[in-house]
Amino acid sequence: MSTPTPDTSSRRGFDIARLLLEGRAFFALIAIIVIFSLLSPVYFSTSNFLTMSSHVAIFGLLSIGMLLVILTGGIDLSVGSTLGLTGVFAGLLMQGVPIDSAGVIVYPPVWVVVILTCALGALVGLINGVLIAYFKVPAFVATLGLLYVARGAALLLTDGLTFNNLSGSAELGNTGFDWLGFNRLLGIPVGVLILAAVGILCMLLLNRTPFGRWIYSTGGNARAAELSGVPVKRVQVTVYVLSGVCAAIAGLVLSSQLTSAGPTAGTTYELTAIAGVVIGGAALAGGRGNVRGTLLGAFVIGFLSDGLVIIGVSAYWQTVFTGTVIVLAVMLNSIQYRARKRASSDSTPTTQHMPPERMSPGQGESNKDSSALGTTTAKTV
Repeated sequence: MSTPTPDTSSRRGFDIARLLLEGRAFFALIAIIVIFSLLSPVYFSTSNFLTMSSHVAIFGLLSIGMLLVILTGGIDLSVGSTLGLTGVFAGLLMQGVPIDSAGVIVYPPVWVVVILTCALGALVGLINGVLIAYFKVPAFVATLGLLYVARGAALLLTDGLTFNNLSGSAELGNTGFDWLGFNRLLGIPVGVLILAAVGILCMLLLNRTPFGRWIYSTGGNARAAELSGVPVKRVQVTVYVLSGVCAAIAGLVLSSQLTSAGPTAGTTYELTAIAGVVIGGAALAGGRGNVRGTLLGAFVIGFLSDGLVIIGVSAYWQTVFTGTVIVLAVMLNSIQYRARKRASSDSTPTTQHMPPERMSPGQGESNKDSSALGTTTAKTV
C-alpha cells in the first residue's frame, strides 16, 4: 500500500484551497442559505427565494453593467443616480406629457416609455464614455460628477416629489407598466427573467465576439491593445453606454415593482453594484472577471441583506456585515491573482523575451487567442 508523497499531499491541499478560493461566491451563497434557513423557518421556501430573486434583479442588472466597465479598468459611480433619473423619467412619461401649444396631454404606450427610458440611460453613459475616452477625465471624477448631475436632474423633474400610481389607465392606453415588477412567467418574476436575458446576452458578448476580447485586452493593457489594433476609445465609450442602459432597465424594473418613482431611488446602489462585481471575483484593475461570477456576487449581496431583514437584524448592522463581505472579497481577490501571477511566472521562465502584447494580462481569460488578436482587429476595424 503506497502512501502519498509530501508533494502529492501539498498539491491536493493546494487544489482544495484553490477550488474554495475560485468558487468562493458560490460557496458563500450556499453558506448564507444554510445559515439563514437554520435561523428562520420562513427563509427556505420557494416563494421567499422568488421574492428575494426579484430584489436581486435590480442589483444584478447594475452589477452586469458595472462589470463591463470594470473589465476595461474603469469605474461607474453614476449607475445609482442613473437608475433614479430613468425611473422618474419613466414615471413622468406615464403621468402624461403636456403639449401646451396643442392644449393636449399625450400618454405614450409602455413600450415607448421603455425605449425612451433606455435611450436616456444610454445618453448618460455616452457622456461618461466621451469624457473618459476623449477628454481624458479620470473615470472616478467623471462618473462622480454625473452622479450629482443625474441626481439633481431627477430632483428637478419631480420637484423633489414622488410619482405614484404608475399602473396607467385602460382608457388612456398606457396600462401594463406594472407587468415588469409584478407579473410572472412560468412562476418566475419577470424581473428575474429580464436579468437572466441580459446576463446571457453579456455572456455571449464577452465570450463569443471580438468586442468581448477587446474589452478584456483594454482592461489588461490599454496601450498594448491599441498597438494591436483595438479601438480602445470606442470600447470605453461603448461599455459606459451599456452600463447606462443596464441602469435604465434596473430603474424600470424597480419603478414597476414599487408602482412609483422617486428621485432618491438608487441611492448608494453604485456601491452595491461594485460589491457584486468584486465578490464575483473580478479584478478592479481590469482584465479579469465574468458574468457568472458577477451574478453570484449579486445573489450573495441580495440574499444576505434579505436574510438579515428576515431575522430582524438592525439596519446599522446590515451595513457593517455588507462592508465586511466587500473587504473580504477584495482581500481574497488579491490573494487569488497574486497566487495566479506567481504560478504563471514559475511555469513560463522565458516570458521576459515575449512581446508586450503576449505578456499582457488584458487577454484575461482569452490568452489562447492573444496571438490572433492583431489579425482579428485589423480586419474588423
